[in-house]
Amino acid sequence: MHGLILDNFAMHISLNDEEKERVLSKLQYKEIGKNTTLLKAGKVCANIYFVNKGCLRIFHKDAENAEHNILFCPENWWLADIVSFSEQTPAFYTIAALENTEVFYFSYADLEQLYVEVPKLERFFRILIQNGFNLYQHRITSNLSKPAEERYELFRRQYPGLEQRISQKHIASYLGITPVFLSLIRKKKYQKH
Repeated sequence: MHGLILDNFAMHISLNDEEKERVLSKLQYKEIGKNTTLLKAGKVCANIYFVNKGCLRIFHKDAENAEHNILFCPENWWLADIVSFSEQTPAFYTIAALENTEVFYFSYADLEQLYVEVPKLERFFRILIQNGFNLYQHRITSNLSKPAEERYELFRRQYPGLEQRISQKHIASYLGITPVFLSLIRKKKYQKH
């Protein structure tokens, strides 16, 4: 049951058996139904989540109540409103399930304790945050400088197979375009092939 998350840790750190046991003793598990909200904007992000199965999204609602998808998190991805989680302040973002989803998670207090007991975890999450920051920088640059067709291709490369699992309106929101425009891009792309 813990194979995927242990493999994820192994991408950046090597845990011995005692450290694995300690980490797994603090790890919690939850099943979330499709469209269930894990975190509402304005509430404190109490947990950092690892997607074992399914897909989460992080999004923001603007003043007109329109949703803007910031990030999709399918299997093997970590997710939190990182500022809210790190500072234990109200979240700017909302986190919700796009599919029936299984997550493992650490509470803020448990993770802080694990940093002391298993110092390698601090390195793991530092690398994770650095990679996430890099992803955000590339996404912002892409949104500001690339046409919608290129942003769509980047989405498809970053999230292989996800296009068949989530609705077109969520993909369009992520790309900053309308579902109708996304439909035109897809139609044009598939006519070429």
